[in-house]
Amino acid sequence: MTTHGPADFAGQHITVAGLGVSGISAARALAGLGAHLTVVDGGDGDKQRAAARELTEWAAAHSASGKGGGGRRAGITVRLGDGDTLPEGTELVVTSPGWKPDSPLFAAAAAAGVDVVGDVEIAWRLRGPGAAAWLGVTGTNGKTTTVRMLASILAAEGLRTLAVGNIGTPIIDVVLGQGKDGEPPYDVLAVELSSYQLHWAPSLRAHSGAVLNLAPDHLDWHGSMQAYAADKGRIYEGNTVACVYNAADEATEDLVREADVEEGCRAIGFTLGTPGPSQLGVVDGILVDRAFVENRQQQAQELAEVSDVTPPAPHNIANALAAAALARAFGVRPTAVRDGLRAFHPDAHRIQHVAELDGVTYIDDSKATNTHAAEASLAAYEHIVWIAGGLAKGATFDELVQKSAARLRGVVLIGADRALIAEALARHAPDVPVVDLDRTDTGAMPEAVREATRLAQPGDTVLLAPACASMDMFVNYNKRGEAFAEAVGELTARDH
Repeated sequence: MTTHGPADFAGQHITVAGLGVSGISAARALAGLGAHLTVVDGGDGDKQRAAARELTEWAAAHSASGKGGGGRRAGITVRLGDGDTLPEGTELVVTSPGWKPDSPLFAAAAAAGVDVVGDVEIAWRLRGPGAAAWLGVTGTNGKTTTVRMLASILAAEGLRTLAVGNIGTPIIDVVLGQGKDGEPPYDVLAVELSSYQLHWAPSLRAHSGAVLNLAPDHLDWHGSMQAYAADKGRIYEGNTVACVYNAADEATEDLVREADVEEGCRAIGFTLGTPGPSQLGVVDGILVDRAFVENRQQQAQELAEVSDVTPPAPHNIANALAAAALARAFGVRPTAVRDGLRAFHPDAHRIQHVAELDGVTYIDDSKATNTHAAEASLAAYEHIVWIAGGLAKGATFDELVQKSAARLRGVVLIGADRALIAEALARHAPDVPVVDLDRTDTGAMPEAVREATRLAQPGDTVLLAPACASMDMFVNYNKRGEAFAEAVGELTARDH
């Protein structure tokens, strides 16, 4: 495999596409290594101008102080309002994850024989001798939770580790910061990788990787389900120790079969049932390992109890098994798996317990922005008043409603595409009461919570699992979840 290093970028004319978090991180890193940077963005609004000003001020300060890295001076040009034209002299394009492969800028790069890569690819090329191993996680749903579980397990083993990548910490910053300021280097990184990032990372060769699940998502970006799955499958390419797949999702195992891996790399499955050889699974409420034991035909190693996982919903147990498989592939002891899972608590808006009022439990799973995630969330509870709706992103809801109908006490619909869910409910759950809130302003959430409370009975769960994106009503899913929690809080205040 071709190796790279910081010196490879010195003097290169590099174009960075996008002024988002990853674009700015890449621009700073590459300029600091002595590259000549042009950052382009099709937008020219206040947000882009503020980012451009911050970046050019950083470049000026580092040029004046000579802190560009290795004694080189940082130099960055920013071009707003034109994200289509390839700057003259460009030798490499580094794209932010959200830019589509059919963007005119990339077509121009291809015509000029210029490679297009992403921030993950740059980070991979920048790794030095003795660099931390990468344990990669992708999938339609559950990536962030699984990566954070994995980091918790690795830390419980006493390893120096960090959750990075699509989770929010730019991986370039971590790679370049290795061993600086007297800090010891990382032993291993838990890396969340989106399909976008994998598409633009042709050289990535992880220690081990996992695809948690596959369901239609981001098809407007990838063009087809086949292309989406192929990009997810890139996480297995060149793996050296383990390719972790979901035994309940045949498509993930198919990706393992198609992958070109290093000699000796193993396929490791995880299942919510009794595991076979080379699998992790669940037996009588115990998470067990039949993959990383001496005699996997006849032995199983106890790792943790289901009750050690918070919350112990089925899809979260699956996340824990995937994290455990990657950790075990790295040589982590069973006790560290248990201790790491016990220490882990999920992020906000991911099946988060908000309150219990008059025997009704309120759960915020605003992060369930597609039907696959909502299905997993609905499967975790027996009697549900479901708050759903938003931007459907081309999704259909028949299968989701069919699978969940028996659990539904009632449904409250909000958002721009709520009619699509209403139609599926009429076809497959005609007896379930439905409240259709004909409003898309943020004030709809308090009304939705009040209506859901009216429908709920003691022992029920009021579940925000929208199965849709949030941008029709909220800035992001976090704000939607916060609005839900605030509305539930108003109920508490009113009752007291």
